[in-house]
Amino acid sequence: MKTIKTVFLFFLVQFSAICISAQEKPESWIRINQMGYLNSAVKVAVLGSKNSERFKYFELVDASSSKVVLKKVVSKDFGAYGPFSRSFRLDFTEFRSAGTYYLQAGSVRSTEFKIGNDTYKGAADFALRYMRQQRCGYNPYLRKTCHPLDGYTVYGPMPEHTYVDVTGGWHDASDYLQYSTTSANATYNLLAAYRDFPEVFVDQYLTNGLDGRNGTPDVLDEAKWGLDWLLKMHPRKDWMFNQIADDRDHAGYHMPDVDSVDYGFGKGTGRPVYFITGEPQGLGKFKNKATGAASTAGKFASAFALASQVYNSKDQFLADTYRSRSLSAYEFGLAKPGLAQTASVKSPYIYAEGNWVDDMELGAASIYQLTGEKKYLEQGLKYSKEETITPWFGADTANHYQWYPFLNMGHYELAQKANGEEKAKLISYYKAGIEKVWQKAKGNAFYRGIPFIWCSNNLTAAFAIQCYLYRKMSGDDTYIQLEQASFDWLFGLNPWGTSMVFGLPAQGETPVDTHSSFTLLHNYPLDGGLVDGPVYGNIFNNLIGIKLLQPDEFAEFQSKLAVYHDDIGDYSTNEPTMDGTATLIYLLAAKENDSGEGAPEKK
Repeated sequence: MKTIKTVFLFFLVQFSAICISAQEKPESWIRINQMGYLNSAVKVAVLGSKNSERFKYFELVDASSSKVVLKKVVSKDFGAYGPFSRSFRLDFTEFRSAGTYYLQAGSVRSTEFKIGNDTYKGAADFALRYMRQQRCGYNPYLRKTCHPLDGYTVYGPMPEHTYVDVTGGWHDASDYLQYSTTSANATYNLLAAYRDFPEVFVDQYLTNGLDGRNGTPDVLDEAKWGLDWLLKMHPRKDWMFNQIADDRDHAGYHMPDVDSVDYGFGKGTGRPVYFITGEPQGLGKFKNKATGAASTAGKFASAFALASQVYNSKDQFLADTYRSRSLSAYEFGLAKPGLAQTASVKSPYIYAEGNWVDDMELGAASIYQLTGEKKYLEQGLKYSKEETITPWFGADTANHYQWYPFLNMGHYELAQKANGEEKAKLISYYKAGIEKVWQKAKGNAFYRGIPFIWCSNNLTAAFAIQCYLYRKMSGDDTYIQLEQASFDWLFGLNPWGTSMVFGLPAQGETPVDTHSSFTLLHNYPLDGGLVDGPVYGNIFNNLIGIKLLQPDEFAEFQSKLAVYHDDIGDYSTNEPTMDGTATLIYLLAAKENDSGEGAPEKK
């Protein structure tokens, strides 16, 4: 009997170990938007599986009572995608009661999530934390000043290495370069978010970014920080600068206030500021392919024109100043049509913009809204016909920032003032672009039709905004599931099951080991920063200088299709960007605003 008991116990232990092992190594997962869902919004999760388990039904379960509140048949199998051999969309849109829930399908259970109209409350303001942390000059997060001696001119009509005061603005990403093109676009997005959704934003910080109230919503304080710097980068009608510093900045991990890179003026004594000549530039062996100034000038024009409209009832002197700089920036672009690309010295990586008519279209549209002068409407409409669809829509790949900004806000701004026929055309341009993405997206369970190029998350946020604006202008909700899928992707409804925004949501799976000196040297949180996002496997494998510093926690979800690493060593997928975060702020504000426009909750 003892022997039989011993054998029985042995097999029981082995069976238990097998069960525990099976529990420790799931082969199916339910991906959800960790932020949650609005009561009346589209609500979809994706079930991805690596095994042959049969999924007939899925259940929505109240987390507090364990009561099943909805049971539905699992949708068709969309087949393989990324790491999964099978994938299914779990649609529970019809359920509208607020609460905390989880999804169950067979043996697979999701993490808990929230349904409620306060789901996105405060999220846009949370993302502003990263913008403040990116400030150059006085940095309120560090409470220190960096780069106080910027900068010394290169390529300009003035004597070489002339000192000009261009302190301020934002660092572009985890390096400390500063670009007019991304900063002007970010400033525009912040201003547009304030204009379109003023009730969303609060006042908890002073103009300098420190705690306190000053009677101004924080989003407008942040936009003003960008505007102050843009004024320095376009200080007179015939001067315009494109960037501060270059990739010589990439000299190891260090904090911005102790940046000692020597650009030829002495360590830590100032950085080069590049004048826009409209011709190829590069102080080393690498040269960009610049052909003009309009791609940057148009962005200046739109940011300043919108700023003038916003400040017209607040500060007449500032409104007049912004109006003047908007007009001069637009003229600068007209005089030098073409592309103004960024410049590098050590490596071939630049912002290789490949279009400019979208920038001038938005500039013309914004100035028309400001002045009412018909010539700007006519010029804007002319530009709109030259590029009806942003070229990356429907494409499989593109160069880094080739089609930037990643959506054409010019179509939207023109449509606000255009007549019936012209307005319909502009709206149709948005629809045609969305349809191109939809044709690629509809065949996979994630509804993913956006290419996995560098900064794919920035494209995703921009695309979600285009879907949102199209829906609002047209009243057509044909693409509402695609719109929501793009938004959900950023907050965990992706193969890796992680949010792409540092610290959002607070209790969720979010980036932690971001590629940043703030992270590596001091473990400072980069709250609200939108990381670059997944890239094609072949892009990752061919980038220079990437080395993961720790075991890959997402190893089982990597694929030839796309990879993402929450690792300090991966600058291609896990580095936050200032302009991507500014785009996200507009999107989050739109979503929070939607919470007050939804249908009443069903009981």
